[in-house]
Amino acid sequence: MSDRTGAAIRKLRLSRGWSLAALSEQSGVPISTLSRVELGQNALNYEKLMRLCRALEVDLEGLVTREAETAPAASGRRSVMRAGDGPPTRLGGNTGRRAAADLLSKSLSPIIVDVTARNLDAHGPLTIHSGEAYLLVLDGEIEFHSHLYAPLPMSRGDAVYFDASAGYALVAPAQPGRVLLVASGETAFGA
Repeated sequence: MSDRTGAAIRKLRLSRGWSLAALSEQSGVPISTLSRVELGQNALNYEKLMRLCRALEVDLEGLVTREAETAPAASGRRSVMRAGDGPPTRLGGNTGRRAAADLLSKSLSPIIVDVTARNLDAHGPLTIHSGEAYLLVLDGEIEFHSHLYAPLPMSRGDAVYFDASAGYALVAPAQPGRVLLVASGETAFGA
């Protein structure tokens, strides 16, 4: 089993929108084992590997293909985004500019978001995408909403790391704000 097996398993799990608990339930492999495997801290025996393949609906060859896809990209990748550049996108009722849109197979998807939605009605449905995300307030005061937690007031310099698959909304009740949002993987956001 290569060092990238855990990354491939994680990629397959997230592509289905499953938590570690869901994959554990489907495969019978303990959550603690799955976590260590995904972090590259543990190897799987053949029986557990096959249980995971069945749960993820992939044969061993498909898993090896996923491993190859998780190979580290060549070093030296770079993408420059000048102020005001980047393809426009929407995030709920807010607009933004995608950074590093020219790079393929990214581990991270950054976006600069102008938060103009004044309330949840203006934002619309919660934004949902797979994986985790990090949000840093660059300017203004915003509220971070999720159906899991009470609204979180945030000011310039405040940050939150969260599970984006749980859904979230960004609103600026008083005046527009600006945030940097970094999502894991190839997140497309809105068009």
